[in-house]
Amino acid sequence: MENITVWVAFTAGLLSFLSPCVFPLIPAYVSHLTGTMVRDNRIDANKRLLMIRSVSFILGFSVVFMIMGASASIIGQLFAEKRDLIEKIAGLLIIVFGLQMAGILKLKFLMYEKKWDESKIRGKGAWTSLLLGLAFGAGWTPCVGLALSSILLLAGSSETMLSGVFMLFVYSMGMGLPFLLISWLITYSLSVVKRVNKWIPALSVINGWIMIGMGLLLFSGQLQRISAWLTQFGYTF
Repeated sequence: MENITVWVAFTAGLLSFLSPCVFPLIPAYVSHLTGTMVRDNRIDANKRLLMIRSVSFILGFSVVFMIMGASASIIGQLFAEKRDLIEKIAGLLIIVFGLQMAGILKLKFLMYEKKWDESKIRGKGAWTSLLLGLAFGAGWTPCVGLALSSILLLAGSSETMLSGVFMLFVYSMGMGLPFLLISWLITYSLSVVKRVNKWIPALSVINGWIMIGMGLLLFSGQLQRISAWLTQFGYTF
């Protein structure tokens, strides 16, 4: 299944970054990471310092997500003999999460939010940025949590723990790489944030439908068949 799920994990990470819970707050995160403020419609920060601390921030939430992936995979291995049942349950849950993200369902308990207060993390340097990343990864925000939970369910249905960890690493890169790019761009102008913001509601719906499709494929058992077909196609060419 890894052929498809890796791409889905990266796409889910990218669309999670472009969610209402994360993207509009990027200037605030960058300001907190660098200890700088907005001046002349841009973040007035040293670019080298920004990159170092952004990488530390990304490493922080990546570690948390990968630990989650390992845990999900271990649980999946414990019930390996029930893999078909696990895949069907995971598929149904992913479909529900996708319907919630797409705005078709509005289940209040899936919108519950509980997270660390990252503003209390004070200090400067790469270690502080790492702690901020750990806090971000451990935090729970509804629109990121649904996509993350869906990828964790896929990790739980993976054949090995390494596959599950790698899946969450790819998800983290889907969030981390655009974070680096946007962080660098807003040191020149905040206009990129304003331009992308108008597309965020549509991107949230797209994310939801991707999850619905993945859930249907996983529930029906078609995901493994499609992945096997793609593998053969790759070997042919």
